[in-house]
Amino acid sequence: MFSMLQQVRKPTLNLPVEERRKLWFKPFMQSYMVVFIGYMTMYFIRKNFNIAQNDMMTTYGLSMTELGMIGLGFSITYGIGKTVVSYYADGKNTKQFLPFMLILSGIAMLGFSVSMGGSSASLFMMVAFYGLSGFFQSTGGPSSYSTITKWTPRTKRGTYLGLWNMSHNIGGAGAAGVALFGANYFFGGHVIGMFVVPSVIAIVVGFIGLRYGNDSPEAYGLGTAEELFDEEVSEEDSAAEMNQMSKKEIFFTYVLKNKVIWLLCFANIFLYVVRIGIDQWSTVYAYQELGLSKEVAIEGFTMFEVGALVGTLMWGYLSDLANGRRALVACVSLILIIFTLDLYQHATSEYMYLASLFTLGFLVFGPQLLIGVAAVGFVPKKAISVADGIKGTFAYLIGDSFAKLGLGMIADGTPIFGMTGWPGTFAALDASAVACVVLLAFVAIAEEKKIRSTKKKMKDQLQPA
Repeated sequence: MFSMLQQVRKPTLNLPVEERRKLWFKPFMQSYMVVFIGYMTMYFIRKNFNIAQNDMMTTYGLSMTELGMIGLGFSITYGIGKTVVSYYADGKNTKQFLPFMLILSGIAMLGFSVSMGGSSASLFMMVAFYGLSGFFQSTGGPSSYSTITKWTPRTKRGTYLGLWNMSHNIGGAGAAGVALFGANYFFGGHVIGMFVVPSVIAIVVGFIGLRYGNDSPEAYGLGTAEELFDEEVSEEDSAAEMNQMSKKEIFFTYVLKNKVIWLLCFANIFLYVVRIGIDQWSTVYAYQELGLSKEVAIEGFTMFEVGALVGTLMWGYLSDLANGRRALVACVSLILIIFTLDLYQHATSEYMYLASLFTLGFLVFGPQLLIGVAAVGFVPKKAISVADGIKGTFAYLIGDSFAKLGLGMIADGTPIFGMTGWPGTFAALDASAVACVVLLAFVAIAEEKKIRSTKKKMKDQLQPA
C-alpha cells in the first residue's frame, strides 16, 4: 500500500527543453487540481463541526465546554502532525500523500458520526475520532506547498500558491452547504448527516485523487522546474545534493538550525492569534457588543471568507511582482490590519461591520500565504513539507489555542497580561499584529540579502570570462 507514496523519478526525455516545457502544463494541472480539490475537501470534514455545533447542543445536550474540548483535540493532533507527518512526507510523493490522508480523515469522521449514533453522545469517542481526523489532515497544506513548489518556477510561485490558497476559503464557505445538504436530503434534518455525507464525499475524492498527477515534472521525465524554466538551482538544493545530505541532516541544518524558519514560526503564532481571533469570535462580538442580528453576524463571517478568497490571489501575485519579497509585502498587509481592526471594533452600522470583516479577510490571508511561501525559499525541496509543517505546529499549538481559549477568557472578563473584556481582546489582536510585523521585518532583511546575492551571481555568470 505504501509503495504508492514513494517518489517516481524517470530519466529526462531526450528532447529539447522547449519541447519538454510544452509537455509540462497537462501533468502540472492534474497534480495542481488534486492538491487544490483535495485540500478544499478537507475543509468539508473540518468546518462541518463548526456548522453543526448548535444542533449538537440541541440534539445531544453538549455544553460549550464539551464542544471546546472536541475542537481542542483536533487542534492539538493537527498541530503535532504538522511536523511529525510532514517530516515523514518529505522525500516521498507529496502529491499522493494528500488524497491518501484525505481518505483516512474521511474514515475517521465516519467513526465520529458513529459515536453520535446513540441517544447520548460519547464525548471520549468524539474527541478521539476528531483528533485522529486532525492528525491525518495535518500534512494537507505542507504536501500541497511541496508539490506546487517542485512544479513551478520561482518567479510565479506566489501566484500559483495564492491560487491554491483559495482552496481554504472555497472549502470553508462550501462546508455549510455540504453539511446542510447531507443533513436535510439524506437524514431528515438530523445533525449526523452533517458528518456522514461530507465524509463519504472526502473518501471518494481521495480515491480519485490517487489516480492523477504526480509530485514533480521529474516523474514524467521532463526534468526539474529549474531546467524547464531556465532558473538557477537554489543554494540550499545545491548544497544538499553536493554534500549528499541525509533527510535527518537536511532537517537539522535547514530547519532546526535555520534562524529564518524560527522567525517565521513565531510570526505565524501571532498571525494565527489575529486570524483565528477574528474567525472564532466575530459572530459573538457582532451580536453581543455591536447589537447586530444573528443573521448579520453570520453574514460578517461569510464576508471574512469572501475577502480572504480575493486577497490570497492578489497578495501572492504582488509578492511575485516584488521579485519574491514575501515578508516585506506581508508587513504592509499587517500594518493595514491594525487600522482595519479599529474600524471593526468601533463599527457603528452593519455595513461598516461587513466592510471591515471583508477587508480583514482580504488582508489577513496575505501574510497567511506569504509566511509559507517565504519559508520554502530558505530550505531545499526535500525539506519543504516539514518546514511548512513546523510553523503550522507552532501556530496551532500556541496561536490557535490562545485565540480560542485565551481570547475567550479575556472577553469573558478574566485578566490576562492586564487585558480584560472586549477592549482587552482587541488590544491582544493589535499587539499580535505588531509582534508579527517586527518578526517579519527581520525575515524581509534576510530575503533582501538572498535576492541581491542571487542577482549578483547571475550577473557574474553573464559577464564574459
